[in-house]
Amino acid sequence: LIFKEDGQEYAQVLRMLGDGRLALQCYDDVARTGLIRGTMRRRVWINTGDIVLIGLREFQPEKADVIHKYTTEEARNLQAFGELPTNARINQTAVDMALEGGEQEEDTGIDFDDI
Repeated sequence: LIFKEDGQEYAQVLRMLGDGRLALQCYDDVARTGLIRGTMRRRVWINTGDIVLIGLREFQPEKADVIHKYTTEEARNLQAFGELPTNARINQTAVDMALEGGEQEEDTGIDFDDI
């Protein structure tokens, strides 16, 4: 299990941007653009909702490099060790993320009893 060091941070993939780029939400409450490093391309498949370890850039604080992808079991172990916050959603898919805010029932304003 790989823990973060200085200049590294844990993040969750929000969406794939294409060309090896990702939209990330870091656990230090900063949204960043991530770039999959060359040795991981076409070898490690990263999906929306995955937990990744990123290396921060000193010269570009809004960009980061993906260093490692954690499996679901590794992410749960990180959460048990206290490295990830307890409210972190592990193995959450893009559909779950989209439905997160839309749990309430929509009211169209039409009352069929009046018709």
